[in-house]
Amino acid sequence: MPPICFDPVALFRNRLSSALPALRLASGIILLAAFPTAAGDTIAEGDCQNDAMIVFDASGSMGTTDRTLKVPHIARVKQSMAHVVPEVAPLRRLGLIVYGEGEYNDCNSIELRLKPTAGAAQALLHAVENINPRGRTPLTDSVRLAAETLNYTSQHATVVLLTDGEETCGGDPCKMAAALKKTGKGLTIHVIGYRTETSGYFTTRCMADLTGGHYVSVSSEDELVEALRKTLGCPNISSLAPAPATTPPQRQACLRNDRH
Repeated sequence: MPPICFDPVALFRNRLSSALPALRLASGIILLAAFPTAAGDTIAEGDCQNDAMIVFDASGSMGTTDRTLKVPHIARVKQSMAHVVPEVAPLRRLGLIVYGEGEYNDCNSIELRLKPTAGAAQALLHAVENINPRGRTPLTDSVRLAAETLNYTSQHATVVLLTDGEETCGGDPCKMAAALKKTGKGLTIHVIGYRTETSGYFTTRCMADLTGGHYVSVSSEDELVEALRKTLGCPNISSLAPAPATTPPQRQACLRNDRH
């Protein structure tokens, strides 16, 4: 009897496309528990799937341009987020706080634009696209608001601060982070410091140091994308590729018959 010929690869692809959302979530849970990071630490399930707030710097300095490419800092940040947010939104609820859009001397310009929301890519990127940088840098109070929005005292919470400057409204980010960590054991603050012309760290990196988060200093769009993936995403999942499929004997017979 000749072999029954069908295309198992096509069948698998069709079934995979319909099951992909559930597979992504399930594989994320399994892989996060099983595979170590490059630094040798295991990524806990909650580290890249618990609710996260992005704290976005819209102070006046974000509207300035790089010396070489003449591209405003904010344009690079928006483009980088457009790459990463759609990757992350299916895995975790995301929210957004924006500070600095008020007048130059306004230290109260802090706005909750989006509470932690499932499938938030479109809403979050729309909010980011409309940001117009111009004011001060009340980042300490903004990070505090982000933690409170996440109910950090009762559940795991991740805050990602993206800034190109230091606190300019009198807040003490180090003292604030230490206090938050005492009352919220599951709080992690990551800091992405966007620098283009000077070396060294922002002093606000202490918030990451005190809460077990990452501090990442970046100066290009590629580095911004990498930093956002590191602080918001699950790097072990994206780095693992499936093994190449082999052709079973029955399929080989079908292929031979097709040639004849």
